[in-house]
Amino acid sequence: MNFKLLAFASILLGTTIAGGYNIDLSTIPRRDTVQLTIYNAEDLTLVRETRLITFKTGNNPLQFSWADTLIDPTSVQLQFRDQPDKLTVLDTTFPHGKPQELTWNVRSDFSGEARVEISYFTSGITWSADYTGIVDTDKIKMGLEGFVTVTNRSGEDYEQAQVRLVVGKVNLVEKIAELAQRGIRPGQGGMDRKQLRREAVRQVVAEAETALAFAIDAPKQIVKEGLSEYFIFAIEGTETVPSGWSKRMRSFQSDDVPFAVRYRYRPREYGDQLVKLFVLINNQESHLGESPLPDGRVQLFKQTGSDGLSYLTQQEIAYIPIGDRIELNLGPNPEVVFELLPLRVFRDNLWGTWGAKFRRRFDQPGVEIQDRGKVTGWDEHTVFSQRIRNYTAKPIKVEIRRSFSGDAMFRSQLNPVLHDFQTVQLVTQVKAGQKADLRYELIMKQGDRAKQNRVQLDHSKPASVAWLQ
Repeated sequence: MNFKLLAFASILLGTTIAGGYNIDLSTIPRRDTVQLTIYNAEDLTLVRETRLITFKTGNNPLQFSWADTLIDPTSVQLQFRDQPDKLTVLDTTFPHGKPQELTWNVRSDFSGEARVEISYFTSGITWSADYTGIVDTDKIKMGLEGFVTVTNRSGEDYEQAQVRLVVGKVNLVEKIAELAQRGIRPGQGGMDRKQLRREAVRQVVAEAETALAFAIDAPKQIVKEGLSEYFIFAIEGTETVPSGWSKRMRSFQSDDVPFAVRYRYRPREYGDQLVKLFVLINNQESHLGESPLPDGRVQLFKQTGSDGLSYLTQQEIAYIPIGDRIELNLGPNPEVVFELLPLRVFRDNLWGTWGAKFRRRFDQPGVEIQDRGKVTGWDEHTVFSQRIRNYTAKPIKVEIRRSFSGDAMFRSQLNPVLHDFQTVQLVTQVKAGQKADLRYELIMKQGDRAKQNRVQLDHSKPASVAWLQ
């Protein structure tokens, strides 16, 4: 352990005997274990480290300092993992003139070794996730690797640390409210809102463990409570994360992840273009699904068949719970051409005022004119062809969503369904090297004919309408 680290985190052990003088303080052994639980959303990392200390019967002052670091001094806690019934913290003092140091006075009822845990919150440690996928030459499966990069700007080096990430959504407001209901309120008992926030994060970590006991191989767990859904993601093994450095660690690896190829036309999501997507599911059948996947960047490559790779796409993904889909957008495929062609336009069902009615023009007294009526509403029909040309060597599945504003009727032989009250969804397949004309008729009610803002599906007539065939 270098001098800088000693200045930060060494704990010094001394003994006061009955005669009133002190045995010289000596440096205790270095950390046995250290665990970092990083919560990006709050810029808080819970550090839990264990050390093996030799106690002597009587009072034992333990000194802890954190110079030049981002440790929150009010969060430092000492717990005894061995002999807890024989060790007691009598008081905690902050020496005058040393704002980055404290001393615990520990009463021991035995002489011997005991393992202690020191925990505290620090800022300046963050993590980010990224993924690399390599698609096989047949475009059926991919190898997928996940990585986590931890960046340490806390001022302290953490050697051989187990890294855990708080993934997902944590509603600290409800946690703080829960603490307040117990009678712990900001400004009472010396606990301010900042302390309540730290205590709420401690609860989050505690709820995701099988026990509060420190365990370097604690299992991964999902926690769902109230409005919160979060997950403690443990990176296998240990890593040294020096201050001022970033460390990239593999979080998982799967060599045979199946995926489906889909083509979609959804202007609200992808713009006015047909895009190609790879769709995979975060579940065990896909050789994934052991945990949710954190937010991160995905880079996708394809094997070229000659030990080379070609770049496909890069995309940011949001938090993916177990069982949810991962959709990777590769953009338009030049081998699949999509066109929307209007085939016929006409109007019918005219509404209005009719008949030979006369009225007097008030601007010219004595002059009468004939009012032949006027159109106040009508149905406007447009027949479209959604033409898809598939020049690839495989059949493709195409999903189409079209949204219409106004009072509309939709007719088609493609078994449409409503995605929402203004959006129609169609699904079809186009064979390899073939062309498909997917026709539909849109009837927009205009003027007095329009009664509501929604799309209705008309299944009664499409088979008899020649231009839809």
